[in-house]
Amino acid sequence: MNALFLPLVIGAPQIILIVIVVLLLFGGRKIPELMRGLGSGIKEFKDASKDDDTPKSHTTEDNNKVSGENK
Repeated sequence: MNALFLPLVIGAPQIILIVIVVLLLFGGRKIPELMRGLGSGIKEFKDASKDDDTPKSHTTEDNNKVSGENK
């Protein structure tokens, strides 16, 4: 590997250090609340992206069927 990218490699010691720092900063009681908030945010993002993926051509055809119009 290039020496420039070596500091970016995350191994087990770095992950353990990050976990210890997070525990010290937030405490054991606050972490489940943070994860719950993060999970609900991800769920809302996925739901919003699913709603946005509906193709426009299908929605106009469905609207025409409901209103009784034929092209």
